[in-house]
Amino acid sequence: EVCLLAGAGWEAESVVIAMVPEQFAYDRIRETFSWEQAQAQLPRLPRGGLNIAHVALDAQVLAGHGDEVALVCVAENGDVTRHTYADLSRATARFAHLLAELGLGPGDRVMTLLGRQVEQYVAALGTLKNRSVFSPLFSSFGPEPIRQRLLLGEAKVLVTTPSLYRRKVAALRPDLPAL
Repeated sequence: EVCLLAGAGWEAESVVIAMVPEQFAYDRIRETFSWEQAQAQLPRLPRGGLNIAHVALDAQVLAGHGDEVALVCVAENGDVTRHTYADLSRATARFAHLLAELGLGPGDRVMTLLGRQVEQYVAALGTLKNRSVFSPLFSSFGPEPIRQRLLLGEAKVLVTTPSLYRRKVAALRPDLPAL
């Protein structure tokens, strides 16, 4: 499955890759760019502060884009599913709440062992909503690289599929007491 992120204000029905002219105003932008100005344009959390998941989803819903497509997933068999900003905002809020219920907070590590599927995005943005640290693991990794990354990263949660868990993680559980 492949998922494509859309942007507020444009249709995700098709993906167009356009070449940027070589004479793009890079030099002018570089000379006038300011991190302070860029940060000032980002939507803030209701109680202040910045959170990338809020900027990517919740602020889009608040701006009236909730019914617009934010993510398009195409399965290997060609089935297409579309997920709106509102759908993803709710799903990531549920995931963030689950992490909080498990006792995870700022700085705690959440890793995924998933393919490119909607759950990967929900876990990533939900983890960030919870102010935890997100780290994806590649599903093509073997058990030993997975074990090393889980240990070195001090992961407290691993989100994966039943099949990947059985094949690549179950035998490692005794070595992963923090998980």
